Amino acid sequence: MGRQNVQNDLQDKCGVVGVYSYDESVDVASWIYSGLYTIQHRGQESAGISVLKEGRINTHVGMGLVSDVFDNNLLDILNGNVGIGHVRYSTTGDSSHENCSPFVEHKENIIISIGHNGDIVNSTSLRKELLESNHEFKSTTDSEVICHLIIDEYNKSGDVVLAIQKTCSKLIGSYSLVILINGVLYAVRDPLGMKPLALGRNDEFLVIASETVAFDSLDIPYIRSIEPGEILEIDNGKETSYFLPKEEHTANCMFEYLYFARPDSIIFDKSVYEVRLNVGKRLAQEYPIDADVVIAVPDSAIPATLAYARESKIPYAEGLIKNRYVGRTFIMPTQKDRDIAVKLKMNTLNSVIKDKRVIVIDDSVVRGTTSKTIIKMLRDAGASEVHLLVGCPEIISPCFYGIAMATKEELLAVDRTTEEIRDEIGVDSIGYISIEGLVESIGTPREDLCLGCITGDYPTVIPDDLLDNE
Repeated sequence: MGRQNVQNDLQDKCGVVGVYSYDESVDVASWIYSGLYTIQHRGQESAGISVLKEGRINTHVGMGLVSDVFDNNLLDILNGNVGIGHVRYSTTGDSSHENCSPFVEHKENIIISIGHNGDIVNSTSLRKELLESNHEFKSTTDSEVICHLIIDEYNKSGDVVLAIQKTCSKLIGSYSLVILINGVLYAVRDPLGMKPLALGRNDEFLVIASETVAFDSLDIPYIRSIEPGEILEIDNGKETSYFLPKEEHTANCMFEYLYFARPDSIIFDKSVYEVRLNVGKRLAQEYPIDADVVIAVPDSAIPATLAYARESKIPYAEGLIKNRYVGRTFIMPTQKDRDIAVKLKMNTLNSVIKDKRVIVIDDSVVRGTTSKTIIKMLRDAGASEVHLLVGCPEIISPCFYGIAMATKEELLAVDRTTEEIRDEIGVDSIGYISIEGLVESIGTPREDLCLGCITGDYPTVIPDDLLDNE
């Protein structure tokens, strides 16, 4: 797993987009670009687009934001009526140009391009097996592992869908995929449905995307989620669904609701905004506090903070102002530099804070380093009391499914009481939403959610080599 020294406590893996034009004369690169731009929050490290034209896949990838990687000239030469796109933040594989996606492979009887959101926990052992079978790798990503497995299986049967099914039977972990194979577009979601993937469509275009906001930007109606374990094939304008063996339960990632997805998205067929409102209301019920003002750590905690204010009757105010021009993945080598990075990202509105008893709401606390800096900023701004409420229960275990989270020894809540966490962060009180409260706020049965990072119980087997490094 590629762990990186980042200022933020959490990083999501990726976002994917696939677009099919029913009119073969219409190029889709600009549509893919717009979709990727809308889900840029899911990965700011690299971006790429692959399009198919006359049996040939044309691809451009690069490091940086979507707007850095592409311009009008590039989009004009990426011709084709079907294509896929990808934005990345690495969890498996280093941060390098070689690991940019979509990953493309040309063999004698198969041309494949793949974009992947998630993490394959057994990718190391699968890669070893492929290397022993004389496969050569260009990258260190698990996306390339999936690609080689599909090629292997296709060479055995000559059947693309069977090759995907056989490949998925070997994968342990989370994966939402968009794949171009021999001119056909496929959307694939793991049987546990851990990461979101949705379908939108009108009379002109069919769009696959990690989040429904991509459809909104393209004025495409949202149709449905790709089902857990579904392989959706789009060939010559015809949609056909195939399925992997069904699991007893799903394992939707709860962090998608709390942090990763945009509030205006629908994921797992639920409104992210409504879930966050429910979280804030539940926090008000679980933690009634006598205070003067309630503020949010922007941006993902704003809906919960609004709901807390409504339920508690405590005034809401913008006490922390975010600098929109500093990205999520601000990398700093030392703690002093990380503190500076937090202050670059946001500043206190002192007139709201001074001499006030302040409740501050955040979506999660992982290492606690960012929280400590924010609390100090509020103290320096003159807050008489600071109470921290958190929309996620205590994180006690790493994530193995696509979130670049701290190792277990770095997690603030491990082997600490609530009082010790309170003192470490420097607040007057701290309250985490209960697991029961979170589950009820989401509105999905507990057994159908992935709560591994807050319970230590994972929905799949975790290889020993990963557990040893947690």
